[in-house]
This record gives sequence, C-alpha cells and structure tokens, in this order.
Amino acid sequence: MGWIISLVIGGIVGWLASIIMKTNAQMGVIANVLVGVAGSLLGNWIAGLVGISPTGLLRFLVALGGAVLLIFILGKTGVMKKS
Repeated sequence: MGWIISLVIGGIVGWLASIIMKTNAQMGVIANVLVGVAGSLLGNWIAGLVGISPTGLLRFLVALGGAVLLIFILGKTGVMKKS
C-alpha cells in the first residue's frame, strides 16, 4: 500500500513540477510519476548532502524542488525539449 501512495504523490509532484517548468503539455501521466519519484529521490539526496532531514511539508517541497531540478537538467541535456 505504501508504494501506491508513493506513486500517487510522485505523480502529483511531477505534475506540479511540469507546470512550474512549463513542460506540462508534453508530459503524460507516466512521465509525471517518473519525474516526481526520481525528483523526490534527487531532492532528498541533495538535502542529505547539506545536512537537512526534511519532514512534513518540507519533505514535499524538497521533492518538488528535486523534480523541478530534474526537468531542468533533462531540458538542458536535450532529453526533454520544450515545445
């Protein structure tokens, strides 16, 4: 059950990140979930490097920041192109 909740939250995080980065029109549901989950991992990894242990709302914001950063990196490397 926990992994289902993680996928739903990952989808929401990925969707919000795609809106912020203006890539929402080219990303589908699966891409949103993948970017959200991978972005959450990236954000929490970076938070750990700087000594932050996010909980509550901060955990969501770190996940969102990681997803936005991931979309930015994918866009700059040409993996994801803006339309």
